[in-house]
Amino acid sequence: MKILICASEVAPFSKTGGLADVVGALPPILTAMGHDVRVVTPRHSSIDFSKAATLDASPISLGVPMGHGEEWCAVHETRLPDGATPVYLLEHQRYWNRPGLYGAGGRDFEDNAERFAFLSRAALQLCKAVNWSPDVVHAHDWQTGLMPVMLRAHYAGDPHLGGAASVFTIHNVGYQGEFYKEHLPRTGIGWEWFHAGGLEFHDRLNFMKAGIVFAEKVSTVSQTYAWEITTPEGGFGLDGVLRARSADLVGIVNGLDYDVWNPANDPYTDAAFDIEDLAGKAACKEALQKEYGLPVRPDAPVLGVVTRLAYQKGIDVLAAALPAMMRLDLQFVVLGSGEVWANFVYGDLPNRFPGKAGSFIGFNEGRAHRIYAGADLFLMPSRYEPCGLGQLSAKRYGALPIVRRTGGLAETVASYDQTEGVGDGFAFDDLTPPAIANTVGWAVSTWYDRPEHFAAMRTQAMNDRFTWDRSARKYADLYQWAVERKQTG
Repeated sequence: MKILICASEVAPFSKTGGLADVVGALPPILTAMGHDVRVVTPRHSSIDFSKAATLDASPISLGVPMGHGEEWCAVHETRLPDGATPVYLLEHQRYWNRPGLYGAGGRDFEDNAERFAFLSRAALQLCKAVNWSPDVVHAHDWQTGLMPVMLRAHYAGDPHLGGAASVFTIHNVGYQGEFYKEHLPRTGIGWEWFHAGGLEFHDRLNFMKAGIVFAEKVSTVSQTYAWEITTPEGGFGLDGVLRARSADLVGIVNGLDYDVWNPANDPYTDAAFDIEDLAGKAACKEALQKEYGLPVRPDAPVLGVVTRLAYQKGIDVLAAALPAMMRLDLQFVVLGSGEVWANFVYGDLPNRFPGKAGSFIGFNEGRAHRIYAGADLFLMPSRYEPCGLGQLSAKRYGALPIVRRTGGLAETVASYDQTEGVGDGFAFDDLTPPAIANTVGWAVSTWYDRPEHFAAMRTQAMNDRFTWDRSARKYADLYQWAVERKQTG
């Protein structure tokens, strides 16, 4: 098949979260399977081309119809790291020469509706410019949610795009691209599409709803999350719309790039190790304790957290659980940044719990790898977690995850069965301070009292695999179903 993939961020070019990892990892696997895959994304001013890629010498000029007239951009062609999958970078100074991808100073850019309507329309116009007719248009998250409706509104009879089916993937339904309806004319989409069965959502314009309503097939990043978003608790207001599309809604768990996340040859860590020889992990643990100013104690379990300090991640409940948790004989290290109050609370951990806790407020790729490599346990108390990659990375490095049983966490972590001594992590259901503290206590007691169980679980965790090969095959099936749905109406 010929597959057009469009997203607002694509690793290694641009990244704020898991969306970039998915769109950077999936296309090369599809290409290796024999599909003709092309990726479109903005040329954000933050892209470091000395590390990411080499641009072609002669970009093309592309005219993009918008509600206020035609906008022009330069289109640069490069490749993903596989060297085979083309990436088209849209250069437009007014839209993409910004200090952030979506906002700055804690505020979204006021013209985001126009910026991402442009991205969606430009990706479709590009197909005409390069004389390429996709079978499937795969849009990701609210930023490209207008692509399915644009296919119908502007390209229904187009020889290049009239036959293209659309797939819309929800990575996080909590972020919907909701704007005042007065933004609609700037997108180039007519008012006839603004109604309760279309783009209108409580008298506002909702990009995510557009993708859900008008795509042939809708997917999200785990089967559990696919169910959760159809409930009032998990749908963030769109549960009714998603229930109406439930027959066309599927969940496909993200994969992990096991070449990047490999303790046997990780350039960020202090020593290499694998399942057969964990001596290097002990060295990584010692180095992590020193990096965070903690006593070097091989006997004490180190509990790690790498996260956005945001409400979604349950960090407020974790903060309330800390006093009880820190009475346990453990060490605790945190890497992350986010909400202002959380930056202060977690940044102050070394002062509140001297010799037991360390923190780094901000994000650093090397520090993240070193926490996975040096930690014995890894905590993710998320309110909701569409898929999650942290638990997969932690398992790969032999850090047993402690997770709330939600979304992808429920599907990728087998909770400890104390009777049989099997599992690859520890799970709890209620997001409360006692539930977090008690589950951490359960894991710590397993470390001290049942070391043979802990060792067996670590082996099971490190052996487990959630590869992109498996996920890509499911996406290929989804594309075929979308094409069939398009053909049959």
